[in-house]
Amino acid sequence: MSDSTLTAPAPRRRLPEWIRITLPTAPTFYATDHLIDDLRLHTVCESARCPNRSECWSKGTATFMIAGDHCTRACKFCAVPTAKPLPLEEDEPQRVAEAVKRMELKHVVITSVARDDLADGGAEHVARTVQAIRETCGDIVIEVLTPDFDGNVEHLRAVLESKPEVFNHNLETVRRLTPDIRFRFTYAISLEVLRMARELAPQTYTKSGIMLGLGETEEEIFQTMTDLRAVGCDIFTMGQYLQPTPAHLPVKEFVAPHKFAEYKERARALGFVHCASGPLVRSSYHADDFIPRKGGNI
Repeated sequence: MSDSTLTAPAPRRRLPEWIRITLPTAPTFYATDHLIDDLRLHTVCESARCPNRSECWSKGTATFMIAGDHCTRACKFCAVPTAKPLPLEEDEPQRVAEAVKRMELKHVVITSVARDDLADGGAEHVARTVQAIRETCGDIVIEVLTPDFDGNVEHLRAVLESKPEVFNHNLETVRRLTPDIRFRFTYAISLEVLRMARELAPQTYTKSGIMLGLGETEEEIFQTMTDLRAVGCDIFTMGQYLQPTPAHLPVKEFVAPHKFAEYKERARALGFVHCASGPLVRSSYHADDFIPRKGGNI
């Protein structure tokens, strides 16, 4: 008999009173659910266990996740499964465009799992999806939330040449915590991706965000804001990290709403044109609150 003993995972911390996740009741929620199933699509709302799924789907909005629902990276905060992905589905861009058309969206967010198994990291597939939406839906704000493409400028260029109004790539956390939290991503490459995006497509707004409650300090939060402004990042988001399963990183701290409000004021003072900051804020939560000016950020 082995002398080793199994250690039970630490119990997850009780949610504070200011974090309340609502259950679906609106007919629109079920209509959105049916539409996504009907077109065989994935959403980050489901795959990443987003706490806002009920609210967003009840409003008839969703963030589409393309290139499959298996990621080639294993970040310790993320609920998207890590596994060998299936081949790309060639008709997926058209199916996403059809969903956007049926939902009559004015602002759509397209995100992608990391596809390190593909030569271009899935960049062309992202670009094709943006193009399909534009051709099908006409006047619409398109936001893309991409992995880092290993910092490859040509892969990034392929995405930006499809002309999304907003290009988003998340830092997710502060520099010190990145090695322990984001598998295969680096803080420096993520900043460089945002810098290159600003240089390659000055008409496109750039966006990034971080989670709070992973053990970062206030000084590190402020430094992250400064680092993002130094590479020309326009939009910043901050939300509370919530542990999706017992196997993921535990929450170190639940940040009070008044602190999120203070951090938002700091971000605006640094020059971000828009900042979403609150316990349940996620990258695409109320993304349509930001209305891009025609001609981009210049």
